[in-house]
Amino acid sequence: MREDLLHFVWKYKKFDFLNLQTTDGEGLEIINIGIHNQNESGPDFQQAQIVINNIKWAGNVEMHLNSSDWFAHQHQEDDNYNNVILHVVWNDDVEVYRKDQTKIPTLEISNFISTEVIENYRELLASKNYHFINCESFFGEFSDFTLQNWLERVYLEKLEEKSVLVNQLLNQNANHWDEVLFLLLARSFGLNVNGQAFFEIAQSIGYKNIQKLNDSAQIEALFLGQANLLKDKKEDVYYQNLQKEYTYLKTKFDLPNSFTQVAFFKLRPPNFPTIRLSQLAQVYTKHKNLFREVISAKSTEEIYKLFDFSTSTYWETHYTFEKESKKSKKKINQKFIDLLVINTIVPIRFAYQKHKDVLKTDELLTFMRDLKREENTLVKKFNQLKNNLAKNALESQALIFLKKNYCDKNKCLDCQLGLQFLERA
Repeated sequence: MREDLLHFVWKYKKFDFLNLQTTDGEGLEIINIGIHNQNESGPDFQQAQIVINNIKWAGNVEMHLNSSDWFAHQHQEDDNYNNVILHVVWNDDVEVYRKDQTKIPTLEISNFISTEVIENYRELLASKNYHFINCESFFGEFSDFTLQNWLERVYLEKLEEKSVLVNQLLNQNANHWDEVLFLLLARSFGLNVNGQAFFEIAQSIGYKNIQKLNDSAQIEALFLGQANLLKDKKEDVYYQNLQKEYTYLKTKFDLPNSFTQVAFFKLRPPNFPTIRLSQLAQVYTKHKNLFREVISAKSTEEIYKLFDFSTSTYWETHYTFEKESKKSKKKINQKFIDLLVINTIVPIRFAYQKHKDVLKTDELLTFMRDLKREENTLVKKFNQLKNNLAKNALESQALIFLKKNYCDKNKCLDCQLGLQFLERA
């Protein structure tokens, strides 16, 4: 048994609402269940209204599995709990008192919950037979309408979570949106392996310095130099030119020494930091108002055009310095741009629109629906439970977030799907 079941049955009135009694045998009438407190501190439901023996009370309701948890959590010493008018518990094992030693009426709610709710709850959470998600045996029974609506809500919750970082960076950079985009794009270009390293490289250079340069070789020299890829002696002429340019620019812009180390290990050559940093240099050479263009883009096709760049010529025959490879134009492909849209462009558009109080939810969701879904084990498993559930990036991203933030944490009673299952009773 878990405390969230008590929250569920109270919030949705899944108990014998009309025939209640306190543990002292006093008649209890619920006028208003109160407002669910989602914060970690304070009583569980606030501004509730009840009647006990014809006396009306207004205040807070606190819930525990056992009455004795009141003392285990030290609520008797906390002024935030002085206005608790009802203690709702599964098992009443001890009398409970406020800080001023007045007794708190107790409702042992297990005596008033229907057997159907308990059986559904146990089927949802208590079984050990499920290995992927708790509701997998009946996941296919959820309607397409229910699933699609819930996945949209979950994805917007994901964007809210991502906007926290955007807002933090905005505060750290004097509300300079171009700077924030520069940092987040750099991190995305680094992917999982070099994302943090690329972020630090961009941070050490600063967008204001990138704005002062019009030559892609100069920007590339800054990126590669701050990545500590230009510190050795090599016979390669292109390397020597970049090294010379970097030495000059580092002094000119008074850049800090960089201790960032980028990784090549376990990366496919197209994702080598040399290639991705050269591509990013080309983007910022051609676009001097990239943030404005990203924000104003009306479709994914416009975004694809914004990032339709290849590396500098040298990298067409190299993946690393000195070692030549078969010639190939190393273009930013559509799959990679899709990742930029998912990880940076849609999240920063969401944060910007919220900042300006002009949130266009449908527009953001359309962007994500236009992208192909991720192909990974988690998404494939969900598609096995419900045929073709994830058809695009909106749905696959929402499912990834759902699994991590709800399913893996057994937060079924915070999930619309879990609630719908329990509400069958």
